[in-house]
Amino acid sequence: MNPRQRRGVLFMLLAGLLGIVVFVMVAGYTSNVTSEVGSKITVYQAKSQIPAYTELTRENLQAVEVPERWTSTSSRQDLSELVGRKIGFAVDGGTVISSDMLLAVSDLNPNEREIAINVDPVTGIGGRVTAGDRVDIYAVFADVNGLAKQVKVLVRDVRVVSIGGQQTVTKSDDNGVGQSDVIPVTLALKPADALAVTYANAFAQEVRLVGLPTDENADRSGEKDEYDAKQLGGRAVPEDAN
Repeated sequence: MNPRQRRGVLFMLLAGLLGIVVFVMVAGYTSNVTSEVGSKITVYQAKSQIPAYTELTRENLQAVEVPERWTSTSSRQDLSELVGRKIGFAVDGGTVISSDMLLAVSDLNPNEREIAINVDPVTGIGGRVTAGDRVDIYAVFADVNGLAKQVKVLVRDVRVVSIGGQQTVTKSDDNGVGQSDVIPVTLALKPADALAVTYANAFAQEVRLVGLPTDENADRSGEKDEYDAKQLGGRAVPEDAN
């Protein structure tokens, strides 16, 4: 074997050795990445923005695969567990849907109806009322023709089903168009009470939720149902009175 042939063989051996080294390095890197990422799992995210209280469907959800170690237990949901459920606040597209975002499944009895109303974030609930609490519903009537200006207890001892996140809504009145912050609250009401609350939510100046004592046996027999100018020594006069 002449010197040129020996050099050729040497180069071939070096090239083979270099190839083995590169293969080992790539394999090691791949193994390291695999060990860090781990196995993948399917989660479901919003295809686009989903408004609050919109029912989740196969059309507004999409499946994505992500490393299992990067997910939380609450995000590992089957599609069947999500379809038909609702979220109490708007979610942006690409947001992974987790179980702690879902509204509780309704547990209404045959004599109850669910109704959602918007209340002021501060005067309505003030962050003190949560799902499962019991509240009274007060309405302030001050701008309805034919009604005396008064505060009235509409319904007592109402169960709060869910409370959504704060939202900004556009409202129009005699002063023009403006925006205000509200919090959607879902209540469980008897049909007749649902009508009263719906009316107040549409026409009353303000609707408030009033938290109740934790003692369900507390005596509330002496509580008033209405308050107006008569309580201050004046005279309640309907708006259309001559």
